[in-house]
Amino acid sequence: MLENLFKLKENGTDVKTEVVAGFTTFMTMAYIIIVNPNILSAAGMPFNGVFIATIAGIILGTLAMAFLTNYPFALASGMGLNAFFAFYVCGALGVSWQIALGLIFIEGILFIILSILPVREMIVNSIPMGLKSGISAGIGLFIAFIGLQGAGIIISDEATLIALTPNLLSGAALVAVIGLVITGILMARGVKGSIFIGIILTTVIAWILTARGLIEGVVDVGAAGIFELPSVSDWAEIFGQLDIAGAFNISFIGILLTFLFVDMFDTAGTLIGVSQQAGYLDDEGNLPKASKALLADAIGTTGGALFGTSTVTTYVESASGVADGGRTGLTGVVVSILFFLSLFFLPLVKMIPGAATAPALIIVGTMMISNITKIDWDDFTEVLPAFMTMLIMPLAYSISDGIAFGFITYPLIKLFTGKGKEVHWLVYVLGIVFLAYFIWL
Repeated sequence: MLENLFKLKENGTDVKTEVVAGFTTFMTMAYIIIVNPNILSAAGMPFNGVFIATIAGIILGTLAMAFLTNYPFALASGMGLNAFFAFYVCGALGVSWQIALGLIFIEGILFIILSILPVREMIVNSIPMGLKSGISAGIGLFIAFIGLQGAGIIISDEATLIALTPNLLSGAALVAVIGLVITGILMARGVKGSIFIGIILTTVIAWILTARGLIEGVVDVGAAGIFELPSVSDWAEIFGQLDIAGAFNISFIGILLTFLFVDMFDTAGTLIGVSQQAGYLDDEGNLPKASKALLADAIGTTGGALFGTSTVTTYVESASGVADGGRTGLTGVVVSILFFLSLFFLPLVKMIPGAATAPALIIVGTMMISNITKIDWDDFTEVLPAFMTMLIMPLAYSISDGIAFGFITYPLIKLFTGKGKEVHWLVYVLGIVFLAYFIWL
């Protein structure tokens, strides 16, 4: 049954590999079910309700991706977009979270329409191969940077903005370094499920070091206590509470466009980057079934707004499951099952420290940076836009900003070096749109 449904042999995989990949993806993105409620609670939303809504959004979006495309991509409430929702839209602008959810619902409906047409697929496939390689490599740098930062290895610094922590051999940084070495050795030896095994071993080591009093503040000791069960009444406080009528206000057009803009290109960048890592892009650099993948993403966003969470988008952490061999929608099904089970085992999820998942992000980043070899390094009109894309993503902490710089520099340098005819007309349009975005938004 699974073979017929997911075409495992055709995709060079098997049930065991897909299950391990699903566990790996789950482990690297499990943080979102804790982080997202923490962020959205700043908008006045109840933590427990958002916790359930976050998981519901993950399951809907990921299963839609699994069955519409047979790709191993997982979806969840997007980091960055949730902060924009809570701290800017609801915080600085004073918009109610009910109206903000209404805006996200409208965004999702618009994306469903654009995906069916399919306008979004045309946009994704118009991106030149050099930029696609730069996007993929840039995402690798970005998630590796997130891993280093999350582990406390890289810290903020007044003089240089960022710096290496002086406490490299203590606390979370020590655990992450140990995990990085363990996972690196497993990867080098070609051990199946290296990333997942690395996360488990690192978690065990973190708890042992904590129990012996050698480190503190890395694991949630309270998570080992009594199991908490989610309450349906908690979810009822936010389920279906979006205010769609209130969102239809001309004064909110700027907010809606920002949600649309950032979501579209964050999703496009992630899909391209992870798809290139998985080997899904065809000879022309296009993603087969791109419209269906984008439709799944739009379904996740629309359903997520109904459930009570911010924009649901394709997760870059999906690359960790791909790195462990995930190649079909079965990986997504496993991810969905594990997130459903996490509803009933919240303390177990909390027992996995961020320091244990950080090495996985660094390892995946290492693998994704290899895509720079696909850039034509003899053609500077290809090199500069790709480099700007790679550089801006981690420095600006934004996939969409990196893509924007790439789209602005690519047509300009091509046009003024006599190679303007090589550029797809839509790339010129998007370059102008991105430039306008930086000027006016």
